[in-house]
Amino acid sequence: MLVTIDNAAFSYGGNLIFENVAFALNEGERVGLIGGNGEGKTTLIKLILGELEADLGTIIKKNGLKIGYLEQNGGYASGNTVYAEMREVFKEELCAVEKISSLSAQLSDAVFPSREYDVLSAKIESLNKFLSARDCFDVDVKIKTVLNGMGFSSMYERVIDSMSGGEKTRLKLARLLLESPDLLILDEPTNHLDISTLFWLEEYLQSFGGGIFVVSHDRYFLDKTVNRILEIENKRLTAFSGNYSKYKLLKEELTVRRLKEYEAQQEEIAKLQNYIDKNIVRASTAKSAQSRVKQLEKMELKEKPFTPPKPPSFVFGYDVQPYERVLEINGLNLERGGKQLINGGNLNVKRGEKIAVVGENGAGKTTLLKEILKGNPAVKVGRFVKFALYDQETANLNGSNSVLQELWERHVGLTQTEVRSALARCGLFAEDMEKSVESLSGGERAKLALCVLECERGNVILMDEPTNHLDLPAREGLERALKNFGGTLIFVSHDRYFISVIAESIVEIADGKLNRFDGSYDGFTAQKKSARQIETQPVKKSENSGAYRSKKERAEEEKKKQLVKNLENEISELEREEDEINKLLSQPEIAADYVRVNKLIKKSEGIKLQLDGLYSKYSEMI
Repeated sequence: MLVTIDNAAFSYGGNLIFENVAFALNEGERVGLIGGNGEGKTTLIKLILGELEADLGTIIKKNGLKIGYLEQNGGYASGNTVYAEMREVFKEELCAVEKISSLSAQLSDAVFPSREYDVLSAKIESLNKFLSARDCFDVDVKIKTVLNGMGFSSMYERVIDSMSGGEKTRLKLARLLLESPDLLILDEPTNHLDISTLFWLEEYLQSFGGGIFVVSHDRYFLDKTVNRILEIENKRLTAFSGNYSKYKLLKEELTVRRLKEYEAQQEEIAKLQNYIDKNIVRASTAKSAQSRVKQLEKMELKEKPFTPPKPPSFVFGYDVQPYERVLEINGLNLERGGKQLINGGNLNVKRGEKIAVVGENGAGKTTLLKEILKGNPAVKVGRFVKFALYDQETANLNGSNSVLQELWERHVGLTQTEVRSALARCGLFAEDMEKSVESLSGGERAKLALCVLECERGNVILMDEPTNHLDLPAREGLERALKNFGGTLIFVSHDRYFISVIAESIVEIADGKLNRFDGSYDGFTAQKKSARQIETQPVKKSENSGAYRSKKERAEEEKKKQLVKNLENEISELEREEDEINKLLSQPEIAADYVRVNKLIKKSEGIKLQLDGLYSKYSEMI
């Protein structure tokens, strides 16, 4: 058991945030925490960290518990380079490698037999066990594995203080993975990760040895990484086994069951009360009526199931139908900061298509949307096209306006009632009307920007990260609206669940090109993952022609199998040699021989380098 929380309650400024919260985090368990904005998710994390104290209840942590915490947008400052900073994680291991060399040198000068010799031998033996247990000679392999997976392969010598906020947050996560804490707490870890890094992180976390406690709006990420969901709703916490998709089913079943039980009890209460009212004053039936009174008094009343607030309901429409071909991009060249983003990009978009634009961070996704609006000569816009843009920074909003003013000034033909109704439907209510735009939370600003977008009634909508800052109910409301939208949609998003629900085609910006994939997002990701494997898979018999692989193809396949077998034999032999060296190093008489120890260590390091190369080659071939 890593952490146990029993009957915890917390209030802030006299307002109850949650109560009766009870759950445990076990070793190796993967738990996702979800809930609406302001429900207390970050507060619960701070209680676990000890940064806040509960008003009621107890929080018990395992002795010596090592917690790694990634804050939302929480990087760190350092004048170190990326690689040097990661080596700091393994300071103890690196010192041990240096120390054993020093001790071995001392041992070679010590008189045998002597007290000094025995002490040095014992220290070396103990240190060798430490080196073996910590994989001290694999430090650089571990660092490179994580840095490359997290997208820092070309940034080893980059000074951390010169990096962007998103890069610093991503690097903090890389460091936490290398630290391997007992409990890894992640608050929105996917915010600054591109799709390829997300795939890598999901696979890495599956083999992570510690417990994971994650707050995330990324439903794909929750599906891939957790096996239990905790939901905070209406100041209470409920646990559900399984990932996010399983939670959705269980939550619906639980809600239906609780409602039926409540309604059945209310019906029973009504019948009992009706009988009592009719018979309590009659002498002949007063006794049976009193019996029902006692029955009512003993009844454990069921709480009326919580009905969550109605989620935002967005509606996108347009007034004019454009021609069928709404957009033609031919030979588009884009450059930013001396970097070529797109070189000769081509893309045709027809009326009614829903297209997701994906690519690595910095590939030019947002820039592409802006160029479409700017009227770049390479972009030809069809007749009667009316663009409407959702900007992830919501920079088009006037911060000094009130919420009501912001929408009404843009659409003066609407009545105040119509403006208020539109805002309320999008999740902004009477108490929000006089708030200044600059004082709104990220989620409130996003809802206001979406309401503004609705009222523009564009027949071609461009959206840049529309789900940022939206809680799950708001995201699902936006998904329903965009699925029902009859116009054309081109959007950029890191929310893979959102992409899979909305997109009918994917455009990937890669290698300076606009590469189009017509089909579902799941089909696109499957194609990306299997791209290398497709080239090496044996060709199957054709169902129509009955043709088999050619003689040349079969020969190449046999040759490949032999190469793989030779690699496996070579790897096995090197691993056997490595085991033999480790056994020798653990023997006191060997550890006493400084010269031989150095030779064995150098030989071991050479073997590890050979194995790294062979492992890489083997993974490519299979």
